[in-house]
Amino acid sequence: MAGRIIAQLIVMGSGILGRAFFQAYRQALANASKTGVAQEAMQNAVRKAGKSITEQEARQILGVTEQTSWEEVVQKYDKLFENNAKAGSFYLQSKVHRAKECLEEVYRSKANGTPS
Repeated sequence: MAGRIIAQLIVMGSGILGRAFFQAYRQALANASKTGVAQEAMQNAVRKAGKSITEQEARQILGVTEQTSWEEVVQKYDKLFENNAKAGSFYLQSKVHRAKECLEEVYRSKANGTPS
């Protein structure tokens, strides 16, 4: 008999806690949408999901300046990519590759005469 009462209390308590958690979550979403935090968080998530990096970050990764020619950028990329392939660091290889992709777009837009 006591076990049955304890079980009922546990079930009721978990139901109450579940509803309270759900209401708190809904209220947090409502507050976030009012202040614009939800939109900002969504934009940050989209940007991170795209794995895009800034031009400045790309230049830091490859160790080049704005005056560096495209051929030098490619040489730096090849050297860094191969060194990380030997060391087995896929993460660093990925960063180097993303940096080259970013700078490739920058150099391509400069070649076409379009502002970056």
